[in-house]
Amino acid sequence: MKLNTTSQVISLARKLEEDGAGHYESLARLHPEDSDILLSFARENKKNITRVERAYYSVITDALEGGFTFDIDPEAYAIKPDAFQNTAYSNNLNTAIEMEGKTARFYAVAAEQSKSLLADIPRVFLAMAGLRDDRRQKLADLRDIRNPAK
Repeated sequence: MKLNTTSQVISLARKLEEDGAGHYESLARLHPEDSDILLSFARENKKNITRVERAYYSVITDALEGGFTFDIDPEAYAIKPDAFQNTAYSNNLNTAIEMEGKTARFYAVAAEQSKSLLADIPRVFLAMAGLRDDRRQKLADLRDIRNPAK
């Protein structure tokens, strides 16, 4: 089922942020040597939920919600719940990089699709996409430090 309304897209954003936070918390437990950065990502994900929802609630009206602003397939951005289980740390970091890429693409697509009708939401979505690009680089750096042979 494709998502069409702002409410549905905000719900998907919440789910992606919650799933991401859970993954980072799991990864931090598996690799305590990097728990500071991984747990900071988890905390940031939880703050991102507030940022996105605050933008939504500050601008949404029944007229906008009734409209079909989006055409987003949530399966394209799904995060596998068992992604960090029983694999090498470098594989876990690659999975986290992939997760951040999917989340960044979701926010970029949502921003593009909503820019003609909304102002605050696309701005926040673009900020979230940029954050994900920064995280991907930090994770790649961490992977390279922990696994210098690759």
